[in-house]
Amino acid sequence: MRICRHILLTLLIVVALALVPSCPAQTDGGQRWIGTWSTSPMLAEGGFRVRALSGMTLREIVHVSVGGKDIRVRFTNEFGTDPLTISDAHVAISDGGSAIRAASDHALTFGGANSVRIPPGAALYADPVSLDLAPLSDLAVSFYLPNQIMRAETFHDFADQDNFAASGDVSGSADLQQATALPSWYFLDGIEVSGIEGGHAIVALGDSITDGAHSTRNANRRWPDVLAARLQADGKLKNVSVLNEGIGGNRVLNEGYGPSALSRLDRDVLSQDGVAYLIVLEGINDIGRFARLQGPEDEITAQQMELGLSQIANAAHQHGIKVIGATLTPYAGAGYFSDKGEQVRKEVNDWIRTSRTFDGVIDFDKITSDPQNPARFSPQCDSGDHLHPGDEGYKAMGNGIDLKLFAQ
Repeated sequence: MRICRHILLTLLIVVALALVPSCPAQTDGGQRWIGTWSTSPMLAEGGFRVRALSGMTLREIVHVSVGGKDIRVRFTNEFGTDPLTISDAHVAISDGGSAIRAASDHALTFGGANSVRIPPGAALYADPVSLDLAPLSDLAVSFYLPNQIMRAETFHDFADQDNFAASGDVSGSADLQQATALPSWYFLDGIEVSGIEGGHAIVALGDSITDGAHSTRNANRRWPDVLAARLQADGKLKNVSVLNEGIGGNRVLNEGYGPSALSRLDRDVLSQDGVAYLIVLEGINDIGRFARLQGPEDEITAQQMELGLSQIANAAHQHGIKVIGATLTPYAGAGYFSDKGEQVRKEVNDWIRTSRTFDGVIDFDKITSDPQNPARFSPQCDSGDHLHPGDEGYKAMGNGIDLKLFAQ
């Protein structure tokens, strides 16, 4: 009965998503915006993830995909239970570590004010600024958090990037001396650019394999980064951005670590500006639950997985977004592995390849698997935990994508 109720809830969610108006590219004062970087916000709860950040400056580093002449920054209080006050915000080109190129520094305003109060559950754009942003460059977004109550924090846990916190209001400093390194992005979830002729975005919706787990820190070697670099090198596709909406531990059908792919589809895909394509790589954490079932809802079937993935595709299609299905990568030898899960993986992958639910297919399974033992990663792709690729695996994934998928 619990599984039946869950499927009914899933159906209701997707029907509701189909009613959300399409927003292919937002305009503001005549400017057309598309995302060049984004991340998926989550609730920070438990242990080291909850941090007291009042009275501190955060400097967060992001790696953009396309460049532009004007940018705007999106802040979020998605999971806050109290209003979030941000003041003295700045954006600048990163100069490595916690340093910025001082000549590129721009103060951010909010409706002309230098401070803003973001309600719980809301996101808000700073006013646009003119900044000559090169493709594939690193931006530093700095902002001061005055003393305030924050019982819950909004963040993206695994940034695979050093970010920085320093005491007091030092947002405009060229370098944050004696700053503390943070492994996450807090209260920041998007950068957009304008003036990109014919530009549009690809969203990569996924789990830790999209998030870049086990790739080299601060090196931007996630497979979406590899894809973004290839697009930049192609004269016909250099105005196509890549937005990484991966969450480690994410699942298609159930809440886990972070909201499920179904429940975050509206926020992370359908409401992003300028989205034309969606790549879906989700499911390994759903089938991984067979190794240690915690409840009847974890006992999923291939048909339930296919239902969830098809609903994601259908909702995106309702918004004019082309959807590319990615096959689930091998995981034999991982702690997650089970014979039952492997059977579901094979069935779902066959369905992704043959069902025609998607506008295209990326066969990450074939790209990363060992030809002699297809249930396992090839030795060059395996990070060593048999679940996540390493740098070479992510490179193979990004290089294995047919760029013709984005010229349709």
